[in-house]
Amino acid sequence: MALTDAQKAAIEEVVSVLTAIKTQRKKKPAAEPFMDLIDRDAWPDYYDLIPEPRCINGVIHRLKGNSYPDPLKAYEDLSLVFYNALYYNEPTSVISQTATMLKASCVVGKLEAEWKQRSILPSPPSSPPPSSAQKVYGHPVTVDAEQSATSAVPSAVGTSAASTSLVPIAPAPAPSPAPVASVTPAASTPTRLPPLATQSTSPHRQSSPDMEIDVGGTPEPESLGVGDEMARDGESDGIVQQLERGLPRWEGFGDYGWTTEGLESRWLEIVVAIKGHKDAIGNRYSAALEAMPEESTSIPYLSFNDPLSLKLIESRARAKSYQSNKMFDREMAQLFEKARRWHEPGSDAYGHVLLLQRLYQAIMSPNPPPGPPYTSTTNFASLRAGPGTARPLHSSSDPEKMAGVTTFRVSNKDRTFVDEVQYKGWSVRLADWLHLSNPDDPSKPIVAQVFKCYVSDEPAKKGQPGVTVCWYHRPEQTFHPAHRQFWEGEVFKTSHFADHPVEDIIEKIACQFTARHIRGRPRPPYWYLGWPLYVCDSRYNDRERIFVKIKNWNSCVPEEVRKSTEFMPIYPFERMVFPRRFGSPFLKGKGVKGTGGLGGSIERADGERIEGGGTGRKRSKRTGVTATDISGPSKGLYVGDRVAPASGGAGPPLGSGGPYNPLAALYGQPPPLAQAPPAQPSRAVEDRSIVTAAGGLAALGGNAVMEKLPPETARHFDRDPETNEVLWFAAPPINVAHTPAPRYSLKYLHWLATKRKSAGGADEGEDESGRDDAMDVDNQEPASKRPKYYTATEALHSLLTEYSHLGAAAAPSS
Repeated sequence: MALTDAQKAAIEEVVSVLTAIKTQRKKKPAAEPFMDLIDRDAWPDYYDLIPEPRCINGVIHRLKGNSYPDPLKAYEDLSLVFYNALYYNEPTSVISQTATMLKASCVVGKLEAEWKQRSILPSPPSSPPPSSAQKVYGHPVTVDAEQSATSAVPSAVGTSAASTSLVPIAPAPAPSPAPVASVTPAASTPTRLPPLATQSTSPHRQSSPDMEIDVGGTPEPESLGVGDEMARDGESDGIVQQLERGLPRWEGFGDYGWTTEGLESRWLEIVVAIKGHKDAIGNRYSAALEAMPEESTSIPYLSFNDPLSLKLIESRARAKSYQSNKMFDREMAQLFEKARRWHEPGSDAYGHVLLLQRLYQAIMSPNPPPGPPYTSTTNFASLRAGPGTARPLHSSSDPEKMAGVTTFRVSNKDRTFVDEVQYKGWSVRLADWLHLSNPDDPSKPIVAQVFKCYVSDEPAKKGQPGVTVCWYHRPEQTFHPAHRQFWEGEVFKTSHFADHPVEDIIEKIACQFTARHIRGRPRPPYWYLGWPLYVCDSRYNDRERIFVKIKNWNSCVPEEVRKSTEFMPIYPFERMVFPRRFGSPFLKGKGVKGTGGLGGSIERADGERIEGGGTGRKRSKRTGVTATDISGPSKGLYVGDRVAPASGGAGPPLGSGGPYNPLAALYGQPPPLAQAPPAQPSRAVEDRSIVTAAGGLAALGGNAVMEKLPPETARHFDRDPETNEVLWFAAPPINVAHTPAPRYSLKYLHWLATKRKSAGGADEGEDESGRDDAMDVDNQEPASKRPKYYTATEALHSLLTEYSHLGAAAAPSS
């Protein structure tokens, strides 16, 4: 019997509800990967394993064609869509978790719940359909398994064309792979990564297969294109998502580094201090913690699935239900982990979370700050200044920076070096990457790499562990031209080394140099999904404000791991995938705050080696000028001895030096100067060039042409007296009519004529009656002293009359 119209409409409503569900964070359709069948040519083994492939669009098509004999057949096809995904994919993969979310009856608004809400439809079966792979191969999915997968529902699902494939094949299997017996048959199982065993002690780093990874430079940027945001193609996004779907998940904090005694009586006091902490105007920072949902299943890549909130911890602390300090300490660490994943990095709420985490760690330290209420001028960080405002010892004076915060090298004074330090479940070792508390802006934690782990021998800090790290600057912590572009997640190596106590540690992260970042993702334990991941391509000298592209990556990491083949290996992509590019964070409309700004890159004028420079070659005594002010219409942008016309095609290129690629400047490679202008005191100036005024190189649509101006040509141009820039115009002045000169008003001309008329009959020195002894009126000067009033025409006529005899005398006689 065919479907009735009412049943058909009810089933269409169920399908509409499924397809309308959005992911919580990215607000994209969660059912998008299930709308169409996957590519048979790309994934032939899927069709070998799955007896009855189904998709949502196929169900919609059959509904419109009245092809279903009864409602349960339509329900069977909808169930197969998700059962097939559950069978073929790993239980922890994004696709499997999303399929469970859409199908599970325990989540309101999903398939079973929506079906049961419509009384006109028959009750659905609780077991998989007979044609499902679970029934055919004898591996049913239990309710417990469904709920376990539901507890890790992601907040984002891949949305590109390539991401609709459901196969999380691991591109680089780890040693001794083990199939997941409860999911797939043994003979046809795709290669998957084995789960990592839980360890109660500090884990040893697992070695990975040796890989031939290029550790030289990255490809030249000429082929990368420009734009305020260079979006990756769908295929590249699919490659990244395919790899990440098969990566192992982080198992969470270890059993080491926790506070174990001495605070049982202060649990509630500590929670209340965190909950009640306010800023200078009375805003509570804990609102960022209270804004999170209590359930943890909607946040991806967490190390736990249990409900958790500040309110729950407070109630447990009041009831003294924690069995030990370690349990309380671990739950607080998990709360901050959850908040860091929930809030957008760089936002105010994210900064509030990190400040509260640092406050909590300060309270739990051997030397807690006085309070409550707790106050700090450094946001409870141990250092007085962060990237952009800190100045190393013995460096050149700069009144705007805090001196003595960092150093130029790793110190070994008053300390004992150790292999690792353990803190709140983290095991921190040499060459690890960390987020550290930033005293200037908690929402921008310091990106740093560990160069040494130590235990302090100073009397005041005896026995306290810490790490010596090298700082990396974010784009908003650098001074750069407005047209410079940055990789997504790019940071810059500096020469700043700093000592941080373990209380400054926010979390472990990862940073790749571009040679590896474009080829794959780091293997555990160096990085897990959900950990922040950065990319580095250049060094940044904050004293000189210059960028130097890194040529030798080994010189940037600790000496102990430079030649190690086991340091930060990768799971490789199918092909190279370049990150997106973004414009300067200081451009109008972005509203990003930072310690850097827009300005030119400045080179040293003393010829000394740049600290942290890539090649160590001496620099000539000259000042490179980039993107500084050239006021006036149609002016070009002068970069060294190169000129960028204000608009492309405004005339033939100047010089014979060949075309100059503008990407070299924004990639951190200033052009060599063929003509060295005189050295001048460096100064930061606002970038008001015509290129910036036009919206940057991207806004010009590739029409801007930058050519080398030969010295023999440049010397003929005038230069700006302050910046020494060539004043060059891309086109001749516009031929416009000159503004007419001001004219006398009729009222003034009438007054002037009246004046002359009244004085016309009197001789010099006489009044109108002809007497020269007349009294002056209104303190006026005598007529003999007052000047005569002449217009320009009258003065010219008088001169011509006076000297007319000279012209007559010079005329030849006939």
